[in-house]
Amino acid sequence: MKLAQLALLSCLLLPGVSAAQRRVTAPVDIAFGPAAFLFFGPVFEDQPIHTGLKISVEAVLDKEWLQAHKNLFPQRQRGRVLAMNEVRYAPAILKLIPDSIIISPKYRNTSMYGATWKPLGFGLGLTPSPVRLSLDAGLIVTYAYLSSDTLENTHFFRPGAQLNADLEFQLSKTFLVSIGWNSSLYIPQRVGTFTETKPINESIFHVGQAYLLLHFRVPFTATM
Repeated sequence: MKLAQLALLSCLLLPGVSAAQRRVTAPVDIAFGPAAFLFFGPVFEDQPIHTGLKISVEAVLDKEWLQAHKNLFPQRQRGRVLAMNEVRYAPAILKLIPDSIIISPKYRNTSMYGATWKPLGFGLGLTPSPVRLSLDAGLIVTYAYLSSDTLENTHFFRPGAQLNADLEFQLSKTFLVSIGWNSSLYIPQRVGTFTETKPINESIFHVGQAYLLLHFRVPFTATM
């Protein structure tokens, strides 16, 4: 879906935009599952894999929903909206929910606990359901506390950019499974420090994440 179309639909769905407000029920996709984090650099050399959870919450408006609720949209914009196959939209309040949580007790030398938030992101579905391949990119911020027997303890706190590829399998209208990978690039932070960025081989600057998500779609009613 083009970014212009997403911006248009987001505006149309804001409360008060429609001439006549009404109660509307839309499916919300709640997804969570295990994740493996790879902190490339000295952390990876010490302990390659850290564990945690990935979380996703968003409204999913498919072509059938858009057609059934076309009267929500102004007449002049209706054609554009109905040309969309699917819209996935997360209101700003949902950005307070972490995109992922690091819960990684020490199994070799290092433990790590923290979270990543994704305040801004845009996605593109390359194939339609029931097997949907999508790509998305966004801005993120991560905090993680690293405690180690071999590395210096570190409060990692950095903004970054994330690229993600996701393959989703729709097993029913209300249950889906997806697998994916994302790469996050950060302003480098040297282990054991907060402000130092060099040398790069002693810094955290790239984190890979593999994940498995279980999706549950539930109805949610709101006034539009």
